[in-house]
Amino acid sequence: MHVTSTREAPINRRGGQTSALLLAKGQFGAEQLAITWVDCPAGSEQPIHRHPGAEQAYVIVAGHGTMIVGDEERAVAAGTLVFIPPNTEHAIRNHGPEPLAFVSATAPPFDPDQLDPAFRYEPR
Repeated sequence: MHVTSTREAPINRRGGQTSALLLAKGQFGAEQLAITWVDCPAGSEQPIHRHPGAEQAYVIVAGHGTMIVGDEERAVAAGTLVFIPPNTEHAIRNHGPEPLAFVSATAPPFDPDQLDPAFRYEPR
């Protein structure tokens, strides 16, 4: 069994949000999946971005906000899954008064060493 937590995972901070890389390509032998946990305080906004060649899913685990995927915008709340096709612009915003948190899964996984500097993960 392989276990990690947000307390020990590498992190990236952008748009006021903190992303913890729970499962990276090659970690524990994983080759087909990356997993992040993202904490989004009130007022935070993820920059619009895309993942060429990778599909992604966000599962909202706490709070509520607005998800943008392509030219669509929709309210999301705890218990919502959002699928993001490859190479599609997307972002999440928390305009509410309470924290929002989500888990994202990306396949195939991104290579953390080849990310744009704004998206790089740093050790804790």
